[in-house]
Amino acid sequence: MHSILTTSLFLSLAVLSTAVPIPFSLATKDTALTEAQLLQIAPTSNTCDNAPAKGECATAKTAATFVSQSFSDYKVTNKAEQAAILSLMAFESDDFKYNKNHFPGTPGQGTRNMQSPAFNKKYANSIPALKDKIAPVANSPADLLDLLRDNETYDFGSGAWFLTTQCSKDVRSALQDGSETGWQQYISSCVGTSVTDERKQYWERAVKALGV
Repeated sequence: MHSILTTSLFLSLAVLSTAVPIPFSLATKDTALTEAQLLQIAPTSNTCDNAPAKGECATAKTAATFVSQSFSDYKVTNKAEQAAILSLMAFESDDFKYNKNHFPGTPGQGTRNMQSPAFNKKYANSIPALKDKIAPVANSPADLLDLLRDNETYDFGSGAWFLTTQCSKDVRSALQDGSETGWQQYISSCVGTSVTDERKQYWERAVKALGV
């Protein structure tokens, strides 16, 4: 009886695997970015030669890999949301050349979207793998930031985490329609900063690169 059930189960699984798409494959298709797309958004990210900050620069190729992973991890499949996140990260990191605030040098501010120390603390606490590493650096924003910067998955994952956990449903709903008004609301109401011409240029390049 056991062998008959096992054989039947294997046959059922074989049929299922050929008839039903694997969800992970669909998620990968929805969240995958290319180096070429990142270069459209952040034109100077083609190289890290003569980078201004030692150990901080990442190329478009690296950024595409880890931002794609973050979109998959946090289930950001809407192209307008992806464009908004990418434009924020590329602008704040100066085409992925920085992952720590240097001007004016606020201790603990960083990751690729230049989160404040308060948000970095929330972000770090949301990552199960960091659970045992947070306590020793809990009172040092700079050291806590280093925990995040030292792992590219966490470093590039902050933008998707921020949108999906810190922005309201109204902001996300407005952002998802791809309009400039929705993007402006995201910048002003959630990110908490001003819309500028330079920010807008990054967003417009991201919208074009992703085909929003």
